[in-house]
Amino acid sequence: MAQTPGDGPAPSLSALAYDRFMEALFSRKLAPGALVSQGELVETLGVPVGPLRDALRVLQAEGLVTIRARSGIEIVKPDLAMARNTYQIRSILEQAAVRAYAETAPIDAIVAHEDHHKAVLAGLEGREPNADDVRVLEQIDHDLHRDIIASLRNPMVSDTYRRIHGLLNLILLERSLSGPLMARTLREHLEILAACRARDPDTAEKALEAHFSRALERAMAFL
Repeated sequence: MAQTPGDGPAPSLSALAYDRFMEALFSRKLAPGALVSQGELVETLGVPVGPLRDALRVLQAEGLVTIRARSGIEIVKPDLAMARNTYQIRSILEQAAVRAYAETAPIDAIVAHEDHHKAVLAGLEGREPNADDVRVLEQIDHDLHRDIIASLRNPMVSDTYRRIHGLLNLILLERSLSGPLMARTLREHLEILAACRARDPDTAEKALEAHFSRALERAMAFL
């Protein structure tokens, strides 16, 4: 198991270096596929070299960078294999988790997710989404899948899921979300939630599998 960014002699600075790397990546200050030097990262992220090295070891363990001796740090560029592998891991983890969620999640928590999804879906009718809509969808997606994973009450599973979430965000970095595409994702979530509210783990698992299959197809279209 890889260390978390906070492990080591300077945990707060290591965590800061990790967070700043992720922020720079998703704000496109760092480009997927680029080869950068340690000095360039120190300047871009504004962190000392020691904590940066700690963070880079974690990032390499998570598959986000490759540290090449005497060459620099290569930032991973998503490809079809990465997309398939990432969604396969998500599917393995969440198939068991969604069954537990369907059986044990409080009904009011499930209904709250449904209400939020329906409100966002209604707000998208008749218009194209803007940047705020995309952020809302990303948050809604994160919150639902986090709660599904959390229903297993297994810290090792939760840690693994957090580690692959960075890869997922990187895969989706280049995607362009239209209104119909966002609506499709929300409706797929609602199918999962309806089965969970009905306490039907078999249907919930099938809905989750269908959702991931369609989500993988959508993600691969942008690679």
